[in-house]
Amino acid sequence: MKTLDLLALTLVLIGAINWGLVGFFNFDLVTAIFHGNAIWVARIIFALVGIAGLYGLSLYHRISDETGTEMQK
Repeated sequence: MKTLDLLALTLVLIGAINWGLVGFFNFDLVTAIFHGNAIWVARIIFALVGIAGLYGLSLYHRISDETGTEMQK
């Protein structure tokens, strides 16, 4: 499980950095790297980042389990 957590965190960080670059400089790094014939690779990366973000939602539940407290609603 720890490997999956690290992979998801890495993908979420890639997405966050990419969105920061888009927001501040209007530059999409993932698309720039995989521009041209490999644009489908960029789409796969975007999909994986999205899935990693959804997986990251499970961290809220696991954090509350580890601390023994429930998060306030």
